[in-house]
Amino acid sequence: MFLSRAIRRQPEFREGMRDMSSIALGIGAWGLMTGVAMVKSGMSVFEAVAMTLLVYAGSSQLAAIPLLIAGAPAWVILATAFCVNLRFVVFSLHLRPYLMHMPRWRRMTHGYLTADLSYAMFTGRFPEPAANQAERHAQEAYLTGNYFVTWCSWMGLSLAGIVLANLIPQGWGLGFAGVLSLVAIVCSMATTRLRILAALVAGATAVAAYALPLKLNIVAAIGVAVLLCFWLEKQFGLDPDAEDDK
Repeated sequence: MFLSRAIRRQPEFREGMRDMSSIALGIGAWGLMTGVAMVKSGMSVFEAVAMTLLVYAGSSQLAAIPLLIAGAPAWVILATAFCVNLRFVVFSLHLRPYLMHMPRWRRMTHGYLTADLSYAMFTGRFPEPAANQAERHAQEAYLTGNYFVTWCSWMGLSLAGIVLANLIPQGWGLGFAGVLSLVAIVCSMATTRLRILAALVAGATAVAAYALPLKLNIVAAIGVAVLLCFWLEKQFGLDPDAEDDK
Protein backbone atom coordinates (compact mmCIF):
# COMPACT_ATOMS: atom_id res chain seq x y z
CA MET A 1 0.00 0.00 0.00
CA PHE A 2 1.41 3.38 -1.06
CA LEU A 3 0.19 5.20 2.07
CA SER A 4 2.40 3.02 4.22
CA ARG A 5 2.53 2.90 7.98
CA ALA A 6 6.03 4.39 7.91
CA ILE A 7 4.70 7.50 6.16
CA ARG A 8 1.65 7.79 8.39
CA ARG A 9 3.83 7.62 11.51
CA GLN A 10 5.88 10.63 10.47
CA PRO A 11 4.82 13.82 12.31
CA GLU A 12 5.17 15.67 8.99
CA PHE A 13 2.33 13.58 7.57
CA ARG A 14 -0.05 14.92 10.19
CA GLU A 15 1.40 18.40 9.72
CA GLY A 16 0.71 18.22 5.98
CA MET A 17 -2.85 17.07 6.62
CA ARG A 18 -3.40 19.83 9.14
CA ASP A 19 -2.06 22.55 6.83
CA MET A 20 -4.16 21.39 3.88
CA SER A 21 -7.31 20.95 5.97
CA SER A 22 -7.63 24.73 6.25
CA ILE A 23 -8.51 24.98 2.54
CA ALA A 24 -10.10 21.56 2.06
CA LEU A 25 -13.59 23.11 2.10
CA GLY A 26 -12.77 25.27 -0.92
CA ILE A 27 -11.33 22.28 -2.79
CA GLY A 28 -14.39 20.20 -1.93
CA ALA A 29 -16.84 22.92 -3.01
CA TRP A 30 -15.08 23.22 -6.34
CA GLY A 31 -15.16 19.43 -6.75
CA LEU A 32 -18.86 19.34 -5.86
CA MET A 33 -19.79 21.80 -8.57
CA THR A 34 -17.51 20.08 -11.09
CA GLY A 35 -19.40 16.85 -10.46
CA VAL A 36 -22.72 18.64 -10.90
CA ALA A 37 -21.51 20.40 -14.07
CA MET A 38 -20.35 17.15 -15.69
CA VAL A 39 -23.73 15.47 -15.29
CA LYS A 40 -25.72 18.56 -16.28
CA SER A 41 -23.58 18.90 -19.42
CA GLY A 42 -25.04 15.65 -20.67
CA MET A 43 -22.40 13.17 -19.53
CA SER A 44 -23.67 9.88 -18.16
CA VAL A 45 -23.00 9.01 -14.52
CA PHE A 46 -20.49 6.39 -15.66
CA GLU A 47 -18.64 8.92 -17.87
CA ALA A 48 -18.60 11.54 -15.11
CA VAL A 49 -17.28 9.06 -12.52
CA ALA A 50 -14.62 7.79 -14.96
CA MET A 51 -13.50 11.34 -15.77
CA THR A 52 -13.30 12.19 -12.07
CA LEU A 53 -11.25 9.14 -11.12
CA LEU A 54 -8.95 9.03 -14.16
CA VAL A 55 -8.37 12.68 -15.07
CA TYR A 56 -8.13 14.20 -11.57
CA ALA A 57 -7.51 17.68 -12.91
CA GLY A 58 -10.24 20.11 -11.98
CA SER A 59 -9.19 22.96 -14.25
CA SER A 60 -8.96 20.65 -17.27
CA GLN A 61 -12.30 19.06 -16.46
CA LEU A 62 -13.98 22.46 -16.20
CA ALA A 63 -12.30 23.63 -19.41
CA ALA A 64 -13.39 20.50 -21.26
CA ILE A 65 -17.04 20.55 -20.17
CA PRO A 66 -18.19 23.55 -22.29
CA LEU A 67 -16.23 22.19 -25.25
CA LEU A 68 -17.99 18.84 -24.91
CA ILE A 69 -21.34 20.65 -24.75
CA ALA A 70 -20.45 22.65 -27.87
CA GLY A 71 -19.47 19.50 -29.74
CA ALA A 72 -15.89 20.66 -30.26
CA PRO A 73 -13.50 18.35 -32.12
CA ALA A 74 -11.47 15.99 -29.95
CA TRP A 75 -8.21 17.74 -30.84
CA VAL A 76 -9.52 21.07 -29.54
CA ILE A 77 -10.58 19.47 -26.24
CA LEU A 78 -7.23 17.70 -25.85
CA ALA A 79 -5.24 20.81 -26.82
CA THR A 80 -7.17 22.93 -24.32
CA ALA A 81 -6.65 20.40 -21.52
CA PHE A 82 -2.96 20.16 -22.42
CA CYS A 83 -2.47 23.92 -22.32
CA VAL A 84 -4.42 24.32 -19.08
CA ASN A 85 -2.22 21.68 -17.45
CA LEU A 86 1.12 22.94 -18.77
CA ARG A 87 1.85 24.27 -15.31
CA PHE A 88 2.38 20.70 -14.15
CA VAL A 89 5.43 20.49 -16.39
CA VAL A 90 6.91 23.33 -14.33
CA PHE A 91 5.80 21.65 -11.10
CA SER A 92 7.47 18.40 -12.19
CA LEU A 93 10.75 20.10 -13.04
CA HIS A 94 10.77 21.84 -9.67
CA LEU A 95 9.94 18.64 -7.76
CA ARG A 96 12.47 16.51 -9.64
CA PRO A 97 15.33 17.04 -7.13
CA TYR A 98 12.96 16.14 -4.28
CA LEU A 99 11.76 12.86 -5.80
CA MET A 100 14.49 11.49 -8.09
CA HIS A 101 15.82 9.13 -5.43
CA MET A 102 12.53 7.18 -5.50
CA PRO A 103 11.59 4.29 -7.80
CA ARG A 104 9.79 5.30 -10.98
CA TRP A 105 6.39 3.93 -9.92
CA ARG A 106 6.58 5.97 -6.73
CA ARG A 107 7.50 9.15 -8.60
CA MET A 108 4.60 8.59 -10.99
CA THR A 109 2.22 8.12 -8.09
CA HIS A 110 3.37 11.35 -6.48
CA GLY A 111 3.07 13.08 -9.86
CA TYR A 112 -0.52 11.91 -10.32
CA LEU A 113 -1.64 12.85 -6.81
CA THR A 114 0.18 16.18 -6.40
CA ALA A 115 -2.13 19.09 -7.25
CA ASP A 116 -1.71 22.87 -7.36
CA LEU A 117 -2.30 23.51 -3.68
CA SER A 118 -0.28 20.57 -2.40
CA TYR A 119 2.63 21.62 -4.64
CA ALA A 120 2.43 25.21 -3.40
CA MET A 121 2.25 24.20 0.27
CA PHE A 122 5.00 21.62 -0.05
CA THR A 123 7.50 23.94 -1.76
CA GLY A 124 6.63 26.69 0.70
CA ARG A 125 7.32 24.35 3.63
CA PHE A 126 10.46 22.84 2.07
CA PRO A 127 12.17 25.38 -0.23
CA GLU A 128 15.19 23.09 -0.69
CA PRO A 129 15.48 19.32 -1.36
CA ALA A 130 16.49 17.08 1.52
CA ALA A 131 20.15 16.59 2.35
CA ASN A 132 19.82 13.16 3.99
CA GLN A 133 17.51 10.16 4.20
CA ALA A 134 15.67 11.31 7.32
CA GLU A 135 14.80 14.64 5.70
CA ARG A 136 13.67 12.83 2.56
CA HIS A 137 11.23 10.75 4.58
CA ALA A 138 9.96 13.87 6.33
CA GLN A 139 9.43 15.71 3.05
CA GLU A 140 7.64 12.78 1.45
CA ALA A 141 5.41 12.41 4.49
CA TYR A 142 4.44 16.11 4.39
CA LEU A 143 3.70 15.98 0.66
CA THR A 144 1.65 12.81 1.13
CA GLY A 145 -0.34 14.37 3.97
CA ASN A 146 -1.04 17.38 1.77
CA TYR A 147 -2.39 15.50 -1.19
CA PHE A 148 -4.17 12.88 0.90
CA VAL A 149 -6.50 15.62 2.13
CA THR A 150 -6.72 17.18 -1.35
CA TRP A 151 -7.56 13.87 -3.04
CA CYS A 152 -10.15 12.88 -0.45
CA SER A 153 -11.83 16.31 -0.55
CA TRP A 154 -11.90 16.45 -4.34
CA MET A 155 -12.95 12.87 -5.00
CA GLY A 156 -15.48 12.64 -2.19
CA LEU A 157 -17.37 15.80 -3.09
CA SER A 158 -16.98 15.36 -6.87
CA LEU A 159 -18.68 11.97 -6.59
CA ALA A 160 -21.29 13.52 -4.28
CA GLY A 161 -21.91 16.20 -6.91
CA ILE A 162 -22.42 13.53 -9.58
CA VAL A 163 -24.92 11.68 -7.39
CA LEU A 164 -26.76 14.85 -6.34
CA ALA A 165 -26.55 16.59 -9.74
CA ASN A 166 -30.33 16.85 -10.11
CA LEU A 167 -30.75 18.30 -6.62
CA ILE A 168 -27.96 20.92 -6.50
CA PRO A 169 -28.49 23.94 -8.79
CA GLN A 170 -25.37 25.23 -10.54
CA GLY A 171 -26.65 28.71 -9.73
CA TRP A 172 -25.56 28.25 -6.12
CA GLY A 173 -22.03 29.00 -7.28
CA LEU A 174 -20.34 26.78 -4.70
CA GLY A 175 -17.45 26.23 -7.09
CA PHE A 176 -16.47 29.88 -6.57
CA ALA A 177 -14.95 28.87 -3.21
CA GLY A 178 -12.47 26.69 -5.10
CA VAL A 179 -11.68 29.52 -7.49
CA LEU A 180 -10.96 31.81 -4.55
CA SER A 181 -8.58 29.19 -3.12
CA LEU A 182 -6.64 29.08 -6.37
CA VAL A 183 -6.56 32.87 -6.63
CA ALA A 184 -5.09 33.06 -3.13
CA ILE A 185 -2.39 30.53 -4.02
CA VAL A 186 -1.55 32.32 -7.29
CA CYS A 187 -1.22 35.63 -5.43
CA SER A 188 1.08 34.04 -2.86
CA MET A 189 3.29 32.65 -5.65
CA ALA A 190 3.55 35.96 -7.52
CA THR A 191 6.83 36.79 -5.80
CA THR A 192 8.81 38.14 -8.77
CA ARG A 193 8.21 40.78 -11.39
CA LEU A 194 8.28 38.17 -14.15
CA ARG A 195 5.62 36.04 -12.48
CA ILE A 196 3.41 39.07 -11.88
CA LEU A 197 3.87 40.11 -15.51
CA ALA A 198 2.95 36.60 -16.71
CA ALA A 199 -0.27 36.66 -14.68
CA LEU A 200 -1.21 40.13 -15.95
CA VAL A 201 -0.45 39.28 -19.58
CA ALA A 202 -2.41 36.02 -19.39
CA GLY A 203 -5.39 37.77 -17.81
CA ALA A 204 -5.37 40.62 -20.34
CA THR A 205 -5.06 38.22 -23.27
CA ALA A 206 -7.91 36.05 -22.00
CA VAL A 207 -10.17 39.10 -21.77
CA ALA A 208 -9.08 40.52 -25.14
CA ALA A 209 -9.61 37.17 -26.89
CA TYR A 210 -12.89 36.38 -25.12
CA ALA A 211 -14.80 36.34 -28.42
CA LEU A 212 -12.83 33.34 -29.72
CA PRO A 213 -14.98 30.22 -30.07
CA LEU A 214 -14.66 27.06 -27.98
CA LYS A 215 -12.95 28.88 -25.08
CA LEU A 216 -9.79 29.23 -27.16
CA ASN A 217 -9.09 32.51 -25.36
CA ILE A 218 -7.72 30.35 -22.51
CA VAL A 219 -5.28 28.64 -24.86
CA ALA A 220 -4.29 31.99 -26.36
CA ALA A 221 -3.72 33.52 -22.91
CA ILE A 222 -1.43 30.69 -21.81
CA GLY A 223 0.51 30.72 -25.09
CA VAL A 224 1.09 34.49 -25.12
CA ALA A 225 2.18 34.60 -21.46
CA VAL A 226 4.58 31.65 -21.83
CA LEU A 227 6.16 32.93 -25.05
CA LEU A 228 6.56 36.46 -23.70
CA CYS A 229 8.23 35.25 -20.51
CA PHE A 230 10.56 32.94 -22.45
CA TRP A 231 11.54 35.87 -24.67
CA LEU A 232 12.16 38.16 -21.69
CA GLU A 233 14.28 35.49 -19.97
CA LYS A 234 16.39 35.07 -23.10
CA GLN A 235 16.72 38.78 -23.90
CA PHE A 236 17.41 40.09 -20.41
CA GLY A 237 18.60 37.01 -18.53
CA LEU A 238 15.77 37.21 -16.03
CA ASP A 239 15.39 34.39 -13.53
CA PRO A 240 11.69 33.57 -12.97
CA ASP A 241 12.46 32.01 -9.58
CA ALA A 242 14.68 34.78 -8.24
CA GLU A 243 13.06 36.84 -5.53
CA ASP A 244 12.84 40.55 -6.24
CA ASP A 245 14.96 42.78 -4.10
CA LYS A 246 13.00 44.31 -1.28
